[in-house]
Amino acid sequence: MRAFHVYAAVSFLGLTLFAANAAHAQEDPSKYPTHAIHIVVGFTPGGGNDLIARIVGQKLSDSLGQPVIIDNKPGGGAIVATEYVAKSQADGYTLLVGASGAMAINPAVYTKLSYDPVKDFVPVSELGSFPLILIVNAASPIKSVSDLIAFAKAHPNEANYSSSSAAFQLVTELFKQKTGAPMQEIPYKGANDSVMAVISGQVTATIADAGPVSGQVKGGLVRALAVTSPHRAEDFPGVRTLTEAGTDVDGVLWSGIFAPRHTPPAIVKKLESELMRIAREPDVVARLKPLGIQPVGNSSEEFARILSSDIARWTEVARAGHIRIEP
Repeated sequence: MRAFHVYAAVSFLGLTLFAANAAHAQEDPSKYPTHAIHIVVGFTPGGGNDLIARIVGQKLSDSLGQPVIIDNKPGGGAIVATEYVAKSQADGYTLLVGASGAMAINPAVYTKLSYDPVKDFVPVSELGSFPLILIVNAASPIKSVSDLIAFAKAHPNEANYSSSSAAFQLVTELFKQKTGAPMQEIPYKGANDSVMAVISGQVTATIADAGPVSGQVKGGLVRALAVTSPHRAEDFPGVRTLTEAGTDVDGVLWSGIFAPRHTPPAIVKKLESELMRIAREPDVVARLKPLGIQPVGNSSEEFARILSSDIARWTEVARAGHIRIEP
């Protein structure tokens, strides 16, 4: 008899906990948020994506009245963090700073991924874009994009480029495919190492984001040949775009907030509205631009279209370049 009472008590406790968890999972979206929000970043502190998360996270905390905690989970080219959020509860309390590398490039190059950027996530808002810069050593005889193309074609066994991730590699591969310039990839661990390889003369050129490049360009150590964005960069108005240079190439990386699929639409809409407003605040713009980040703040629908288009585009570039990564 006593065993029955113990069993009944345990069962009742289990049902009570289940009901409490279910109630929490089905929290009224109109009351969101009622406790801390976690924004997961797939990189170590101090990088561009981490800084975006911290700048925007503080603003989000101020407007929503709840703490916003930044969780850095580096590893596997942001695969660790992305998989973690994909498997998190879809309640608006675990969000991802998803960069185009993890969300659009990885699906194009990895033969197998532990997450699907389209099926496992809902894009909330693109926070910023990263125009890239094509550079060579300042002492190089290569003075223009056409010079680089001519050099690569004349010296196919010597022309090479440094790359610190699949994202930079695919943008450079797009350049190669559009121009017919043969250049061999030389991989490096980080963007700064990739730029230093140009400065030291180890490689012919590289394409990198403005963060590690701007100071080197302004310091006269490297020469900027072109920017990869559709429009000229504000910090380098005299540097032409690749399109202006006649290559029909543009390749901009981005970063934004994603929520797990099945997050209540009302919560997504609330976050979308807040993020769109925050990205346009003058002090946020002023803090992001020196980092080489162009604030965006678009709608969930717009961001979803960009994601879909980029996955298709980079998958085609990877296929044409025979670029595949085995996990």
